[in-house]
Amino acid sequence: MATGRAALFFEPGKPMTLTEFPVVDPAPGSVLVRVTRANVCGSDLHFWRGDGRLGRWNRQDGAIIGHEMTGVVHALGDGVVTDFAGAPLAVGDRVVYQYFAPCGRCRACLRGMTPACPAALGRMFTDPHQPPHFNGAFADYYHVSPRMALFKVPDTVTDTMVAGANCALAQVIYGLERVGVGFGDTVVIQGAGGLGAYATAVAKERGAHQVIVIDGLDDRLALARAMGADATVDLREHARPEDRVAAVRTLTNGWGADVVCELVGFSEVIPEGLRMLAVGGRYLEIGTFYPGHSIDLDPGRLVAANHRIEAVMLYDAASLGAAVDFLARNAGRLPLDQVLADYPLDQINEAFLDQLSNRSTRASIVMT
Repeated sequence: MATGRAALFFEPGKPMTLTEFPVVDPAPGSVLVRVTRANVCGSDLHFWRGDGRLGRWNRQDGAIIGHEMTGVVHALGDGVVTDFAGAPLAVGDRVVYQYFAPCGRCRACLRGMTPACPAALGRMFTDPHQPPHFNGAFADYYHVSPRMALFKVPDTVTDTMVAGANCALAQVIYGLERVGVGFGDTVVIQGAGGLGAYATAVAKERGAHQVIVIDGLDDRLALARAMGADATVDLREHARPEDRVAAVRTLTNGWGADVVCELVGFSEVIPEGLRMLAVGGRYLEIGTFYPGHSIDLDPGRLVAANHRIEAVMLYDAASLGAAVDFLARNAGRLPLDQVLADYPLDQINEAFLDQLSNRSTRASIVMT
């Protein structure tokens, strides 16, 4: 029987170990994908560090983490002839797919809130020693179940472009829709990593009048401007929260922003982001997805200013399809094919360490 490699994660800060698992045929309605590229997402770093209460999800027998990926169809389960959009699907097709599986039957799913399904992420923490084994991105293969949306990738969209579609891009497309970014809005993006860069471009495409991006790394600020940012706020020049709030107020003629998006992944930035909002503004919380932190919050300020907070985890199937369309529509116009720092799977620990220390802005595991 053929085998494939997988990097097993055991506990925060400890090296991952490569292990071989048998490659089993996909179940009916499922698809076996051969992974070609898997990015190291910011949330993977949170897991690797054990931020908040993430350490409670450790497995003594190991887990395959990682979720931001793309690949090619290796085998089709019985009954699978098309992708989620109805396009014919065949072995060898390049695809992108959800890494979580909403149940479709719970209260959240029945109300159209599939990203809030309590069972959606259960797939990520199953035992890789049991079939179908490959349930995380940092491996040679990945099993896509019938409840996970899967879309073919157009030839004009490269693996580098699409690897982040099933996480960062689809997430901000869904989040900006939920918070209602539209024509004439002023939008502040806290953090210009993968989420922030995509959010900048998506906000501009949705008609935002002004997009202001906050970060402290030259390459990220440059990428934000290339993605359409109208102004940037450098953390090195505005070291204190009150300085950053003042900078945003100045850039918005004293009013503040209609929408502020927390895409950093650290709760410490939320209070200052709320102070950047204009009266009637909306705050989008995506980055700090892990429990175990608290912030200093004055509810009276929220009420007096008629502020709204929208917290978004995951995304719906339509948003992933929209992400693929966005990439195809903007290929060649936006810097969506940014060169990543590539690492082979057997150097995954170096990739994590380099990204954690900012030696690499965006690490990506390329399967060979």
